[in-house]
Amino acid sequence: MSRPSESKSKDAALEAGAAAAEQPAVAADEPDYFKQLLSLKAEFENYRKRVDREKPEIYKMGRAEILLKLLPIYDLLQKAHGQIQAAHADSDLAQGMEGIFKEFEKIFKEEGVSAMDAVGKPYDPLRHEVMGAVESESPEGTVLDVLQAGFTLHDKVLRPARVRIAKGTGKQKQ
Repeated sequence: MSRPSESKSKDAALEAGAAAAEQPAVAADEPDYFKQLLSLKAEFENYRKRVDREKPEIYKMGRAEILLKLLPIYDLLQKAHGQIQAAHADSDLAQGMEGIFKEFEKIFKEEGVSAMDAVGKPYDPLRHEVMGAVESESPEGTVLDVLQAGFTLHDKVLRPARVRIAKGTGKQKQ
């Protein structure tokens, strides 16, 4: 005859064995946290590399925006400088304006900003904005004069030049 404690221990052993047999089935249904961790780590590394690649471009765009905002100020100062030079060439004000322009030129040179030379060149829609056309003996589409200077930043257009171009004369069309 078996004792009640022995039958309980046999039942417990059978239940433990059955539970152990069921355990791998339950583990297969659970997510594999280690694989998820590795995947997340790889995704984060890719993100970090992408951000490191994009960072210099973001800085360049920020610089370009600030330089673009400085250009209208430069234009106004240039007009004032021309008037002051015409009226008071030897005054302290004229010398101060000259100093301002030297600083602007220094900053523009350091940042890679340069003015476009458009007069006499053919119209380029990527570099010029036509503000008018004038009849001229020059070939059609040639830039005759610049109404507002255009600027480039490292050979990319920062601000297009506003220009007047030559319009063919009536004689050339016949």
